[in-house]
Amino acid sequence: MYNENFQVGFARVDVTPSIDTPIIGYYIERRSEGVLDNLEANAVAFKAADKTAIIISVDNCGLSSMLLDKVREKINAMTGVDKDAVFIHSTHTHTGPGPSLTFGGNDPKLVEYLAELERKIADAAYLAVSDLKPAKLGYGIGKAERVAFVRRFRMKDGSVMTNPGVNNPDILQPIGEVDERVNVIRIDRENAETVVIANFGNHPDTVGGSKISADWPGFVRKFVEKAIDNTKCVFFNGAQGDVNHVNVHPNGGDFNDMFNDFDGCSRGYGHARHIGRVVAGAVMQVYDKVCYTDIKDIDYAYELIDIPANVPTKEQLPLARKYLELHRAGKDDQIPYKGMMLTTVVSEAKRMLNLEHGPEFFTIPQTALRIGDIAFMGFSGEPFTGIGRATKQTEGYDLILPCCCTNGSTGYFPMKDAYDEGGYEARASKYKAGVAELVTEKAVNLLKKIR
Repeated sequence: MYNENFQVGFARVDVTPSIDTPIIGYYIERRSEGVLDNLEANAVAFKAADKTAIIISVDNCGLSSMLLDKVREKINAMTGVDKDAVFIHSTHTHTGPGPSLTFGGNDPKLVEYLAELERKIADAAYLAVSDLKPAKLGYGIGKAERVAFVRRFRMKDGSVMTNPGVNNPDILQPIGEVDERVNVIRIDRENAETVVIANFGNHPDTVGGSKISADWPGFVRKFVEKAIDNTKCVFFNGAQGDVNHVNVHPNGGDFNDMFNDFDGCSRGYGHARHIGRVVAGAVMQVYDKVCYTDIKDIDYAYELIDIPANVPTKEQLPLARKYLELHRAGKDDQIPYKGMMLTTVVSEAKRMLNLEHGPEFFTIPQTALRIGDIAFMGFSGEPFTGIGRATKQTEGYDLILPCCCTNGSTGYFPMKDAYDEGGYEARASKYKAGVAELVTEKAVNLLKKIR
């Protein structure tokens, strides 16, 4: 039986950019040269008792908190939904646009696209609220094996590298363990399509090149909808800051449909399709056997937290300035690093020079949404797997879905140990060591507050 007091609506809007729009995600300039598959904004509206909330997943590398604040205010004006109850997530595809200090922040094509995107996200929210229908909700946990891998490694010389390259003989061991759980929510609606929400943590940096693609999250949606009649699938990326698709020790056909890219990472559109199939398969594992739960109410909370900045010392600045000048002059060959290590030192140099004069703190948002005994926890940056695991253990919930790049795109949240060990994420992060532990503590407190 459907619950008349619990209603759910769905809407989908195409948000594919035009040709020549900047693509974000690397420390090199890219502009869209074509479209492999369309980008989408998928919105789900929930209503229970006297409250309504909206979650929206957008195929994008990352959207600024400032822009999303405007969108949330627009949605409030259009729907009456409290802006703190609006949860806007970027899937973090590296073959999509998104404002960034790396490249393109003031580019006219990107500015034009973002103005259009604001309108389209708000439209998706409005349409989802207009589509509210009596519903029932179930949940389950599947497993997607051997498609996500820790990307930080201890090397034989004692150093730590991010993405050290396939079959690198100097690799000693990975640092950490991936979370292969796929959170699944199934929402059956009266006289309407079933909505399936999937949540899994992994970097969508699988395709490469300069053509627009939703990467493997887009394939997850397609395969679920193709396999299960009358469904709409929405994907929310999880704690993926230290995880990606690169298997550094491939066997058999593991390297099918892949190539070694400019930064030493293996990529391929066919491999994005493979990951999509595996994650969609994890949804199939539990779809028919979800545990239905009675949704009596919903609640939400939004808060701003201050994080100490990773300000450089004066002694670090000359070398950082030299590396950045060489990079901007197209003279990367004069920087004594290659592949991912080159990306690491360039990103570290950018971070240092950006923070040469402060600020002392960054203020970032965190958003929690409770649907009955299930919660979405939105981190504005890219949390390490340890943050996701700790958040999922918060007491009082049947299921918690940690989501990256939510209501903002504020950078990496590395665990404290990563700052001592090294690697791209910690060296590039604009936050001081302790950021992961602080955002985890705040997230757990926020979840408890709405419980």
